Formats: sequence, C-alpha cells, structure tokens
Amino acid sequence: MSSPIDPHVDPYGYLGMIRNPDGSLTRIPEFLPTSTSSFKPNPNHVHVLTKDILINEEKKTWARLYLPKTESDSIPTKKLPLIIYYHGGGFVLGRASSLMFQNFCFQIANRIPAVIVSVGYRLAPEHRLPAAYDDGMEALHWIKTIDDEWLTKYVDFSKCFLMGSSAGGNIVYHVGLRAVACVDDLSPLKIQGLIFHQPFFGGTQRTLSEVKLSNDKVFPPLVADLMWELGLPIGADRDHEYCNPMVGIKLEVLMKVKDQGWRLLVTGCDGDPLVDRQIEFMKMLKEKGLEVSGEFNEGGFHGCELFDDAKGEIFYGVVKNFVLSV
Repeated sequence: MSSPIDPHVDPYGYLGMIRNPDGSLTRIPEFLPTSTSSFKPNPNHVHVLTKDILINEEKKTWARLYLPKTESDSIPTKKLPLIIYYHGGGFVLGRASSLMFQNFCFQIANRIPAVIVSVGYRLAPEHRLPAAYDDGMEALHWIKTIDDEWLTKYVDFSKCFLMGSSAGGNIVYHVGLRAVACVDDLSPLKIQGLIFHQPFFGGTQRTLSEVKLSNDKVFPPLVADLMWELGLPIGADRDHEYCNPMVGIKLEVLMKVKDQGWRLLVTGCDGDPLVDRQIEFMKMLKEKGLEVSGEFNEGGFHGCELFDDAKGEIFYGVVKNFVLSV
C-alpha cells in the first residue's frame, strides 16, 4: 500500500522507479509484482479462466481475458456482460499482469459474473498522453473484430461497460468521450455504462482534501504531481484537459453520452486526497444532465479496494448491481 521510502526525499524511489539520463524509467519489478495468466494464488481464482492475447505487435499492447465458470465449475451456457478494464498506476506504473490488478479482475469476473478484458496500454514517460487513450480506444476496435471464442461465444456485446481504477478511471473518461462519437463504428459493441473507480484527476490549485491529506501515507499529492509531470504532454501543466476534467468541458460530446443513455458510476472515499476532485467531477456530470451514481465511503485510501477485503466486498457489490441493472 505504501513504500518505506520518504516521497518527499525520493519520490521516484517511493514509486519503485529510477529515472534514467534519457528521461525513461527503470521500473523495479518487485515494487508491483506481475504474474502469468495461469498464476492463481487464491482458491476462488480457479473458477475463472484466463489467457493473454496480443492487440498490437508494434506497440506491444495486449490484453488479459477473464472468463468465469459457473457454480458447477463448467463453462457458462448463457452470454455474459463484458467489462473492458483499464488498470491504474498514474500512467507510469502497472501492467495488466500486475498481481494487484489481476486479483481485482478475478474478483469482479467471479462476483458479477462477467467476462473481463484487461487492457495493457503503453506507459509514460516513454509514451506520454494521449498514448494510453489511443491504446484504450484501439482495444475497443480490436475487441469488436477479433475472432476469439471467449468473446464470440460467451459475451453479450449489447452489455458492454468500461471500467478503470485511478489512472484507468481517467482513461475511461477520455476513451468514453471518443467512443461516443463513433458508436456505429464500434458495433456490435454497445456501451451501457462507464465505471470510474477512484479516478485520477488533478489541477494546478490544491483542493481541500489534497491540503488536508498532503502527508498521506499512500498517495500524497506530490507523488500525483510527479506522475502528471511524467504523463502529460511536454510543456503542459495540470490544468490540461487530460488532467483536469473541469477544463475545456466538451458539452456537445457529453450530450451524446446523455443521448446514448449511458449510465455512469463514480466511486471514492474520504481518505483519498483525490476525493474532492472525484466529487466535483461527479457533480459536473450531473449538472450536464447525465445519469450518474456516486458511491463515496468514509475512511479508506487511494486504491483501498485493491488491498482491503472488507472495502473490496462493498465495491464488488456496487459494481455488480450497476452492471446487472441493465
């Protein structure tokens, strides 16, 4: 959850990174351990099948697929909702193969149940934004065209959801804005909703929650600042539209989201320095007339559902109700 290194002294070390002279990063593997798709440390994980598929060989993007089995441990006989998941990591860390995100996807796939496509996108600063958005959008087109039995046989493409944690929640927002402009091109994918799990947003002015939690043990604002410095286009500040959703609001695009009837779910907790931005984001969407639900809990920390079983149980239930209510 947190690093033994003081982020005020060595923010790169706090994140398990070393900055190289050419500006690239060396990421220490032990900081966010990864695994193969076949690794299942939790006994419940045997009820979910997994495999990896390449999306774009040139970009080295790929996806990890999760197919839940039935209670009798057989392949599902009815088609399931599809959740396209974008992992967190501040755009600079994490993989679709990171254990923390793999365990999270196992739980979501098993609890709903749903087929999950967890997208492995390119990281900054080697590939600054909008690279992650480009990869996220390419994944949607890839899913609709790939002839893979897990998708063609077991997915109900009319019940598709985009979900992301932290930076992945930011990706969901920007990919969603692109996707709503080309819904016909994405057929047979029919997006029903967007799920923002503690989305990663920022701005040049500190919010009250960022000031209050300036020395947060998990995700202090100065660490978020570094991630934005590495992730945003060179020369951009934190009031760039990729970072601050309150800047350059695309009303016409948001109206298309409303017209499509997409439902939105924003989650967070008051122990996260980003909570004020997440609430402000939710209120902005509601003010524009979109159908938005918010789930904000007391305590916790940024990404707590990935580590805290009790809070994870609450989150899984909220997501299950949201997905199955279509």
